[in-house]
Amino acid sequence: MSLTRRVSSSLPQFVGFAKRSFKSYKLPGDPSSSPSLTYGIHIFHCPDEVGIVAKLSECIASRGGNILGADVFVPENKNVFYSRSEFVFDPVKWPREQMDEDFMKLSRMYSATRSVVRVPDLDPKFKISVLASKQDHCLVDLLHGWQDRRLPVDITCVISNHHRDPNTHVMSFLERNNIPYHYLQTTKENKREGEILELVLNTDFLVLARYMQVLSGHFLRTYGKDVINIHHGLLPSFKGGNPCKQAFDAGVKLIGATSHFVTEELDSGPIIEQMVERVSHRDNLQSFVQKSENLERQCLSKAIRSYCELRVLPYEENRTVVF
Repeated sequence: MSLTRRVSSSLPQFVGFAKRSFKSYKLPGDPSSSPSLTYGIHIFHCPDEVGIVAKLSECIASRGGNILGADVFVPENKNVFYSRSEFVFDPVKWPREQMDEDFMKLSRMYSATRSVVRVPDLDPKFKISVLASKQDHCLVDLLHGWQDRRLPVDITCVISNHHRDPNTHVMSFLERNNIPYHYLQTTKENKREGEILELVLNTDFLVLARYMQVLSGHFLRTYGKDVINIHHGLLPSFKGGNPCKQAFDAGVKLIGATSHFVTEELDSGPIIEQMVERVSHRDNLQSFVQKSENLERQCLSKAIRSYCELRVLPYEENRTVVF
C-alpha cells in the first residue's frame, strides 16, 4: 500500500511525515467553539514559473486552511522550483481525499515532478526495517527513538549478519516489543540478499544502522525504494579496520558523520545530513570513539526525522534540498 500521493517520476522516492501535532490549534480570530484543526505538509517540485506560490496558497486557503510556514528554493539559472509548506485545516471542511485531488490539479497544471502531501494524524506511519551488524550504538538509538516516539516510524524487523545472544540488551528489547530479529549469516559469495528482499517487501524505506555489508545494484533496483545509510566522517583518509584508532593515532582535530542515500556507488549517494565535532590532545582513544559514535547516532536519527518530515528532496543528479 502506498503511503504517499505523488506524481510519477523516475527520481528516487523521498517522502515521509511529521510527528508534530496540532490537534488543538485554532486559526487566529476563530471563536473558542471552533473545531480543532489538523496539521499537514505538502512538498512540490516542478519547472519554475511565475505564480506558483500564489496558487499553492490559494489551494490551501480556498479550503479554509492556514499556512503556518513555507520554504521555497529556486536555484540560480535553473528552471526548477522546490517548496515545502506546513498548514492546518479542518478535516471536515477539507476531507483527505479532496485534498489529494486539489493538489493533484496543481501538479497537472505545473507538470510537477513531485507533489506529496502528508497528514500525520490521519496517514499511516512509515514502515521500515533496520539492517545492522555487530556494532549496536546506532541500532540501540533507533530502537529507543522509536519507543520514545522521537522517530515517527514503525519498525517491522531487524536484520543482521551478526548473531546476538538472547540475554543481550538488543534481543531483550526486541522480544519485549515483538519486533522480529532475523540473523542471516553472510559470506563473500552469498550476501543473502534474496532473503532480505523477502523480509523487507512491505517496507517503505530501509535504514542501515552500521550494516557492514555492501548492497548490490541488483538489490537496490529490485527493492526500488530509498535506503538510508550512516558512516563515520573519517573516510577517505582512514579506510579498513579500526578507522577511529587510525584517526586517533594521526592526531586529527575534527571528526564527523554522514548520513546519505544508498546508491550503487559505495558511500557516494546524495547526502541528507552531516555533523562534526572537535577532538583534541586531551581525548584518549575511548573518548574519541565515544564522540564518533555519538555523532553517528545523532546524524542518523536526524536524517530519518528529516526524511519523514518531508524535508528532503532530490536535487540535480547527486544532491539534495533539505528544508
